Amino acid sequence: MHFKLIVAFVDDRLTQKVMEAAREAGATGITVIGSARGEGIKPAKTFLGLSLETQRDVLLMVVEEHIARLILERVETVGQFEEEPGQGIAIQLDVEDAVGISHQASELKAIVEEEI
Repeated sequence: MHFKLIVAFVDDRLTQKVMEAAREAGATGITVIGSARGEGIKPAKTFLGLSLETQRDVLLMVVEEHIARLILERVETVGQFEEEPGQGIAIQLDVEDAVGISHQASELKAIVEEEI
């Protein structure tokens, strides 16, 4: 099996919905790193020196390559990334090697066989 790493930067209000959508699309596990912040094309708005941006969560998912695009698209839709600038982004990267996921292999095999 070959894997992809999906990294999604999501408005923290939508994190739970995005996680549910990713699981429904075949993700077998998700790591959440909370309270991330960043800046896109437009600088962050401030009021009296305080940031007015919403908090972001970073979601990390190691997924089987055959279902990676489907998961990526579901994350984008539920995360509303195309609604307006600054809603969030998601990327997928090739995973050269991975350990610690053998316990998920049988479940992943069944999911991939259904999709192919």
